Amino acid sequence: MGYQEVYKGWQSDPEGFWMQAAEAIDWDQKPSKALFDKGNDLYEWFADGLTNTCWNAVDRHVEAGRGGQVAIIHDSPITGTLHKITYSELRNRVARLAGALRAKGIEKGDRVIIYMPMVPEALEAMLACSRLGAIHSVVFGGFAANELAVRIDDATPKAIIAASCGLEPGRVVHYKPLLDGAIELAKHKPDFTVIFQREQEVAKLNDGYDFDWHGFQYGVDPADCVPVEGNHPAYILYTSGTTGAPKGVIRHTGGHLVALNWSMKNIYNVDPGDTFWAASDVGWVVGHSYICYAPLIHGNTTIVFEGKPVGTPDAGTFWRVISDHNVRSFFTAPTAFRAVKRDDPKGEFVGKYDISCLRAIYLAGERADPDTIEWAQKVTGKPIYDHWWQTETGWTIAGMPAGIEALPVKIGSPSVPMPGYDVQILDEAGHAMKPGELGAIAVKLPLPPGTLPTLWNAEDRFRKSYLSHFPGYYETGDAGMIDEDGYLYIMARTDDVINVAGHRLSTGGMEEVLAAHPDVAECAVIGVTDQLKGQLPMGFVCLTTGVNRPHDEIVKECVKLVRDKIGPVAAFKLCAVVDRLPKTRSGKILRATMVKIADSEEFKLPATIDDPAILDEIKVALQGMGYAKG
Repeated sequence: MGYQEVYKGWQSDPEGFWMQAAEAIDWDQKPSKALFDKGNDLYEWFADGLTNTCWNAVDRHVEAGRGGQVAIIHDSPITGTLHKITYSELRNRVARLAGALRAKGIEKGDRVIIYMPMVPEALEAMLACSRLGAIHSVVFGGFAANELAVRIDDATPKAIIAASCGLEPGRVVHYKPLLDGAIELAKHKPDFTVIFQREQEVAKLNDGYDFDWHGFQYGVDPADCVPVEGNHPAYILYTSGTTGAPKGVIRHTGGHLVALNWSMKNIYNVDPGDTFWAASDVGWVVGHSYICYAPLIHGNTTIVFEGKPVGTPDAGTFWRVISDHNVRSFFTAPTAFRAVKRDDPKGEFVGKYDISCLRAIYLAGERADPDTIEWAQKVTGKPIYDHWWQTETGWTIAGMPAGIEALPVKIGSPSVPMPGYDVQILDEAGHAMKPGELGAIAVKLPLPPGTLPTLWNAEDRFRKSYLSHFPGYYETGDAGMIDEDGYLYIMARTDDVINVAGHRLSTGGMEEVLAAHPDVAECAVIGVTDQLKGQLPMGFVCLTTGVNRPHDEIVKECVKLVRDKIGPVAAFKLCAVVDRLPKTRSGKILRATMVKIADSEEFKLPATIDDPAILDEIKVALQGMGYAKG
């Protein structure tokens, strides 16, 4: 059966399609039906089934006689170590950790924050929570104490599991002081923490509050899997909101299992036993879906990689890992390939390794520019598939259904919608646009299994963010078009979330930080195009009247402020002091116009602009930072 037949099969019987997909999952109690309509545009999948994520990701493979297969390969060029864990070993490790958490009072429904680097223990912590029916929330290890504190207050975790440190090339990132600072800042105080001590840095533990990862597991009874309802939250993952306050995306257990399992064969074209590699981080949705859960649920070998595309030790790292571990499908962000291309434009490192095992490369996390795709195709000789999805959806909205049918690649398009997604292009009034016309990308409700049913403790915000603009649709926040062949093209964000090296970050959140500087009266942050990272944030600050300190000093302080409050992940380095910001007469800052000037694109002078002369001042400031060259 080809893609069209599969997609039409879903369209004609959505319930039957997903009930059949649910047969691949182990249920303690099978769901009576697939879709539960809660009314008022809220839906749940497999809500009355009973199942357990950890059982489906670990135990069932052991029970099926595949316990000797490698589940996790930890490849860390930063520490120069390689570690393999079989499914049997993983089950024992996870059951013991879950038993230790249970002995400390963690039960079904409790929240646990996980703040860890790229080590297998991060996956073990996630799986141990799901084993107990506890709800985990992984926070990226690069986030500063303030960002972690905000998440502690929203999720109100009973415990936090962290590592003593993370590792970057040439430096140690001290996690424990950041964790201590976050707990101090937070109104909610967790009952205890568990610290995985790494040999690169042993953190000081507070007696009776901080527990050693190994020590607190000693002598405990391993825990069995706790069956949970299909609509029980598996996890909360915070994504950037346009106001700067993070949104807690929820993933329901049943739909999560069914959708991720379906995606492994149909999209990534891997079979159980094959090695799959997503070069991302557990702190992001790709790490949740395609480092931890999907490969393990499907019975694949997954790679936990602690390194960089370049510099650990060189631009051949990707090819070395693929060759060493017999990787079938490889998933990374375009920014990673831009870094490799910058260091190795001719792709000479590829020739040093045998990558004949590799079937295809999948790109996601940001728009894949044609230049990068063409380069990757040329140097690897492999199909390069762009695909598009979001933290909110948890898996592919539009992509290449390689396990069903390898369709023609159209460079610049992430290909076609997956079953479950009725993707439409709408104008401002919510009317469907013709093929080739640019509009807002929306998905007709209900969304498929595995996507967000709502936000954590924020149903009103869920409606306002995603459902209110186009009734009956999920608003993706992206603009684009669909061509005559049904291929989707993503053109731009429609809000202020920018994409820095595959990390979605809110410019509004950065503006809140800059506005807190005592000398700053007003500010704006925009996303400018960057060859390596896709986008970079750029700040403009207007000073309070009477401030006559050197501008360089203030700019340095602003950069440090964003780094301290949001973290190095924001890559905030570009900032300028300006006299005024360009605005409409109603006071709205013309950010989109500023972006066009920075990227040397043509723009139409907005009819509502208050004072056009301000744009010349902005252009001078941009040129001082190396932009607006056209």
